[in-house]
Amino acid sequence: MEETYFRKGFGLKAEVKPIIDAEYFSALVERIRSRGYTDSFGDVTVRLAEEFGFCYGVDRAVDYAYETVHKFADRSIFLVGEIIHNPHVNKRMTEMGIHFLYPDGSGIFNFDCLTADDVVIIPAFGVTLHDFHRLREIGCILVDTTCGSVLHVWKRVDEYGRDGFTALIHGKHLHEESRATASQVDKHPLGKYIIVRDMEEAILVCDYIAERPERLDANEFMRHFKVKASSGFAPELDLQRIGVANQTTMLANESFAIGTRVRAAMVERFGEEHAKGHYRSFGTICSATQERQDAVVTMMAEPPDVMIVIGGYNSSNTNHLAHMCREHTTTFHVDDAACIDTDLGTIRHKPELAATTPERVETDWLPAGPFSLGLTAGASTPNNKIGEALLRVLQIRGVNVDVPASGGV
Repeated sequence: MEETYFRKGFGLKAEVKPIIDAEYFSALVERIRSRGYTDSFGDVTVRLAEEFGFCYGVDRAVDYAYETVHKFADRSIFLVGEIIHNPHVNKRMTEMGIHFLYPDGSGIFNFDCLTADDVVIIPAFGVTLHDFHRLREIGCILVDTTCGSVLHVWKRVDEYGRDGFTALIHGKHLHEESRATASQVDKHPLGKYIIVRDMEEAILVCDYIAERPERLDANEFMRHFKVKASSGFAPELDLQRIGVANQTTMLANESFAIGTRVRAAMVERFGEEHAKGHYRSFGTICSATQERQDAVVTMMAEPPDVMIVIGGYNSSNTNHLAHMCREHTTTFHVDDAACIDTDLGTIRHKPELAATTPERVETDWLPAGPFSLGLTAGASTPNNKIGEALLRVLQIRGVNVDVPASGGV
């Protein structure tokens, strides 16, 4: 019988490594890294965050996608959503012949086009239990690249559901990872979840738990959280036992603060003894996200004059890095190096954290005299895009950089 589920690759890493290195490596980035993450180019001092770019989970997902194309060259290959949130990498997947399956406006995927002869790649974010079971029913070959850090969160949420705790998830309710994480409670008949986007929404939950005068009534509460909570969610009952988790790419300090607020609300209403037995929390921000946020904190102790953050606009971890930098210095979040126009000398960027914020084009955005430039990138941004972004800035300044023709950016 043909094996139809793969999670550990196909032993083709040696075959695809030269291709991946050629497409994503940057000699310029390696030069700066080797010089203690600081280098000078003309009158520009460049500082590179000490943790940036591809994390282990993204490396693994990209490797498996390339291996899949080599392994199943004679089959149709589909990807559920995006392999990672980076436009350049996803464009390369399309060029390799991978077909993308996108969800509708409510996050629902339609798999009617798939057959048992097809190969389907599950992205690093994972898929919901419902989608996983549906894919297994179809019988297609599944290549599962779900990140280990995401699986760690799933384990915690599964435990919450098993033990009768509502999973309160700090995340974006339409994000693939949050949807997949929330679905883990469906393994249990009484499993419940509620997703809060930020502290503002968490306070609505806390007000309800603590029975504060300003709280929403049950109907108002459910109107607000209708698409962010389990079917049949009953706040009076389901907010008595809570386990906190999060989308792995959220701001770590915000997730911690939300958990602290929720526990305090339980103590306010029910007392400390109740909270000891009815509240749970585990640190589920992934280590790579934490390391990249910590590296930005370190850099911002002496902030550069200008900061460029590179990564997809729909990348949660990249957006949070940009938000952290904006609190300290002039910051530009670009989804690709091509946002820096060397002919016009402009930069096209997303100026705020909100997903709906339109891009803005800035002129005269670089200081006239010598300045320091900081660079970092989200966990789904390859090094070649970091190197290319820097080269474009230096080109605008009229600085020539001698880098190898192959893999030079």
